[in-house]
Amino acid sequence: QVQLVESGGGLVQAGDSLQLSCAAYGRTFNTMGWFRQAPGKEREFVAAITWIGAITYNTDAVKGRFTISRDNAKNTLYLQMNSLSPEDTAVYYCAAKSRGGEITPVSAYDHWGQGTQVTVSS
Repeated sequence: QVQLVESGGGLVQAGDSLQLSCAAYGRTFNTMGWFRQAPGKEREFVAAITWIGAITYNTDAVKGRFTISRDNAKNTLYLQMNSLSPEDTAVYYCAAKSRGGEITPVSAYDHWGQGTQVTVSS
């Protein structure tokens, strides 16, 4: 059974850092990514990385502050978030897909984690 399990969320102050992790169980995936959903807003793409390390960011959202990485040996995805602001407050979701094609739409991903809450206070 395929399962994505996120961890690392929490309550932090503006300017702080957090690292999110997503452990994948059951299989490996060509592309893994992070999305986030703030209250009252649609789920948005944050970043994605392929098996060979090709990376795409939502530059408007990330603004050079986030770094996505993966450890293929551990089948784990990471998101290092620095200089957090209250605008980053959201539930962060890990997603994974095996086929090629687009990597930014929500609909492109087959598997999702349960989400981890990140709250940034001002």
